[in-house]
Amino acid sequence: MLKITLPDGSVLSFDRPVTGMTIAESIDSGLARAALAMKVDGVLCDMRQTLRTDATVHFVTRKDSEALELIRHDAAHILAQAVQSLFPQTQVTIGPAIENGFYYDFYRETPFTPEDFATIEARMKEIVAQAIPFEREIWDRDVAIAFFEARGETFKAELIRDLPQTEEISIYRQGEWLDLCRGPHLRTTRDVGTAFKLMKVAGAYWRGDHRNPMLTRIYGTAWRDQKELESYLFQLEEAEKRDHRRVGREMGLFHFQEEAVGQVFWHPKGWRLYTVLQEYMRRMQTRYGYEEVRTPQLVDRVLWEDSGHWDKYRHHMFVATVEDEEKTSTIALKPMNCPCHVQIFRHGLRSYRELPLRMAEFGACHRYEPSGALHGLMRVRGFTQDDAHIFCTEDQIADETVRFVQMLYKVYADLGFEHVRVKFSDRPEERAGSEEVWDKAELALKQACSVAQVEYEHNPGEGAFYGPKLEFVLRDALGRDWQCGTLQVDLVLPERLDASYIGEDSTRHRPVMLHRAILGSFERFLGILIEQHAGRFPLWLAPVQCVVASIVSDAAPYAQEVAEALRRAGLMAEADLRNEKINAKIRDHSLMHVPVILVVGRKEVVEKTVAMRRLGCREQEILTVEEVIHRLQAEAMPPDLKH
Repeated sequence: MLKITLPDGSVLSFDRPVTGMTIAESIDSGLARAALAMKVDGVLCDMRQTLRTDATVHFVTRKDSEALELIRHDAAHILAQAVQSLFPQTQVTIGPAIENGFYYDFYRETPFTPEDFATIEARMKEIVAQAIPFEREIWDRDVAIAFFEARGETFKAELIRDLPQTEEISIYRQGEWLDLCRGPHLRTTRDVGTAFKLMKVAGAYWRGDHRNPMLTRIYGTAWRDQKELESYLFQLEEAEKRDHRRVGREMGLFHFQEEAVGQVFWHPKGWRLYTVLQEYMRRMQTRYGYEEVRTPQLVDRVLWEDSGHWDKYRHHMFVATVEDEEKTSTIALKPMNCPCHVQIFRHGLRSYRELPLRMAEFGACHRYEPSGALHGLMRVRGFTQDDAHIFCTEDQIADETVRFVQMLYKVYADLGFEHVRVKFSDRPEERAGSEEVWDKAELALKQACSVAQVEYEHNPGEGAFYGPKLEFVLRDALGRDWQCGTLQVDLVLPERLDASYIGEDSTRHRPVMLHRAILGSFERFLGILIEQHAGRFPLWLAPVQCVVASIVSDAAPYAQEVAEALRRAGLMAEADLRNEKINAKIRDHSLMHVPVILVVGRKEVVEKTVAMRRLGCREQEILTVEEVIHRLQAEAMPPDLKH
């Protein structure tokens, strides 16, 4: 007797092997219509799969997250079927589901263009409407290779040849069209629905090797219903408006150029934004007991070898050979700060009375990133970390975690981020240190989370090579997630780099090293911040807080006088004395996202007043210069100085 256990604990018995569809029908006809797939003992499977042994079964309906990935996977298959029906000489290669959608790589003498999308989408919708079943077949390896070669599908034949001999060859059929695939799939093409859209094309080398043929990759997005699709497309439209590269260009904050790939040229306004944020972080670190240090950017490879970073990160390091009178040495631009901070800790004899020692650095780091991976401020080769390392005892880990979490949430709230979630990343496959050391580090971090009342989700295998970590993920105004802050418990580097302190028992002990960051990279965080606020920064962050604009040339001296008074009061103020109409000036500064515009004409000169208007508002207030200064000084005060 076959026993099937359901999520509520109830058990169904069958006297013969059954498919998922049979089980669902035996429960409820509505469930049979709604179930798109099933999880058998936690593994996602087709509804047509036959169960021959006892199992726990959970049915997946359209509302479940697993359904979305299946919809995207099946949409890729439907895209490939549509393309080959419209362009028969096209070869298919691979087509996975990805975040927010799917793609498929095609080989064709004439690459596809976005102009082909309307035709392809129309054919995809026809295939969906036909409700073609997805049917799984197991083929003999040699038969499968011969079949695809006979059809001119050389890429598929190559994939099958390269599969391990122990792996069965799984083919999924959609009517007359079929594809190599492990599955699982939905029941029919109709289950995919029509909430999909082809988005863009790109070039991609077969198997990522530039020596191989160039393929055309068609990207698409797919969702459970039209409402989700429209919401996603609206988010993309908003994201394009907020794109930090576009906003940065409009506001004159920074630029990039070929002579310094992946490195930022900060303009005066952009550097003001940068330094305001940095000074805020410096004050916060001082408040929470950090001491700021500065370490070299060029460090001999010996230190990186001792720390273990050379083996792990050598391919990301910028390395140079230096010849002097005594020897030839290899040096690297530091990709991270932690080994250098250990050197400061090791300089001189340390006592347990000095712990915890919180050492912070706005450290300039460099990492080689492929040019294709670079993306504005979000991914660069030269960046500055708000890096800190806390040297402490094992007994101090929990208290330091509480202290760090309090600081982190305060910083994020001040910068406009209220929604934060936490991931616990444990030991990766490639790591340094014994299992005993990792057991101790992971247990210590979990206990610290309990004390700090930090709830987390498990992120298996994503820890640093030297220790487990907490990852703090921000959600921005568009609902996008950004991993920024980290806290890592490290028992490995202090051992490798021979860091020690004299304990209360007058013997040497190894400190625990807590690696922590809140912003991560200043460059990346500023990119996130620009997009979060769409360039409309709160007054304390705005690189230009107010502009004094003259209506007539007679008012120019007074406008200059007002701007100077504002600057003396500590405000970032500029004067616009151009021979332009006032509406044009207001429009220009509104496009530059200046929060406050002060308009002065002949009347204001006589009365010693200004007409103040806010960004996005048509209304204006007539105020004295003293009133404006008093009001804006209060508004422009950084949040950490208000309490």
